[in-house]
Amino acid sequence: MLTFEQKLSIFDSFPQLERRDVSLGRVNYHYEQSVYDKKTVVYRLHPNGNGYVYAGLLEGYEVDPKGFVNIRDYDEEKLRDLVEKSVSSLSVNENMERNSRDASSESPQPSLNIQTQGGVWVNANGEQLTLKYEDDLWYIYSGISIEMVFETREEAGEYLAEEGFNPQK
Repeated sequence: MLTFEQKLSIFDSFPQLERRDVSLGRVNYHYEQSVYDKKTVVYRLHPNGNGYVYAGLLEGYEVDPKGFVNIRDYDEEKLRDLVEKSVSSLSVNENMERNSRDASSESPQPSLNIQTQGGVWVNANGEQLTLKYEDDLWYIYSGISIEMVFETREEAGEYLAEEGFNPQK
């Protein structure tokens, strides 16, 4: 198992991550350039070596309800790989670029990109809705007005796709 200091060194080596010291000696790292509302990549790294990395948009990881993977027993190679994948998943990716192109074409195909954490969604007419996770629910806003509320991210994503909206990059 890597020590707290070794894990800090690994996370510090990612220039796109911003360190934030939190209570009880714990540390979070944020990715401010995230295209999603989700910005926390490393969560509650504790001096005892325990902590979490966001993998909610990745396949093949056992995540908690908030999308985090426990990294207590990760070695350096696995940890670096997970952080790289996490940052990449929160960045503009090929699917979002394709969805954006679809939204601007004459006959867009609705995307079922339901893995988003939130953010602005646009339709072919340029209308925008905002998806946000608040108080354990997924809210869809039209401006400052609530359009719809869903219990799961999947339901919200399906609704947006059925209505012809795609995530904005």
